Amino acid sequence: MNLRETSGRIAAFFDLDGTLIAEPSVERRFFANLQERRAIPTRNYLLWLARAVWLAPRGTEMMRHANKMYLRGLYANGGGSADYGQLPRRGSGQAEMAAPRFFPEGVNQVAWHARQGHAIVLVSGTLAPLAQEMALALTLRLAVRGIGASVAVCATRLEETDGRWTGRIVGDAMFGEAKGRAVRRLAKEEGFELARCYAYGDSASDRAMLEAVGRPCVVNPVGAMERLARKREWAVLAWTGRPKSASSAQTAQRRDTAVLRPGESA
Repeated sequence: MNLRETSGRIAAFFDLDGTLIAEPSVERRFFANLQERRAIPTRNYLLWLARAVWLAPRGTEMMRHANKMYLRGLYANGGGSADYGQLPRRGSGQAEMAAPRFFPEGVNQVAWHARQGHAIVLVSGTLAPLAQEMALALTLRLAVRGIGASVAVCATRLEETDGRWTGRIVGDAMFGEAKGRAVRRLAKEEGFELARCYAYGDSASDRAMLEAVGRPCVVNPVGAMERLARKREWAVLAWTGRPKSASSAQTAQRRDTAVLRPGESA
């Protein structure tokens, strides 16, 4: 992951599901599409269940994020009768997956950061190939606006053998503390000043990422996350996706007055 082409030492880290796109998550849509295509062998459901039982003592979040056994034996980079490593394409002859839609306010916020020369990084618990597809879609949306920025990805990676997924994860499942570690590692590798960096997340799974930077922003928080944001006095953004809603970029710039403090530059 090379982010050194950015002009400064500031990065904006974005969660994907629930932050830049509305639920259901990208992976849930992908799973539903695989089911519709009958691409998941029955044995994989049993393997998934066994893995879930094994992970249960480590908590429900670990069970949800670290169990990818439903993908065992499926092609990682295309091949056979289907390309399981990528979102289905229109006109492919396969059952089409409902394409996730970005919150317009989220795209506005990414564009604002890109115009400042900030590095843009998706830090997501979804599968790396799916996150890469969403990063490409986001890059194209920036290009339409005349912004030539790239979007880097830090997501959950799967082990491959002979071009097929084994269902096992390489490294950390990208949620919780792993997100915080990833942000700190990238900062060390790329020379980002974390005190000047931004992070955007919507749930408790993003807490460590938000705590790792100097300018955390919580998107559409509910419950415990909303209480935490109030307690920490973190910026809170409401991204509704409604065409007539106020510009997210304008909202965030107003928030930055408090986050950056008067007279401090981005």
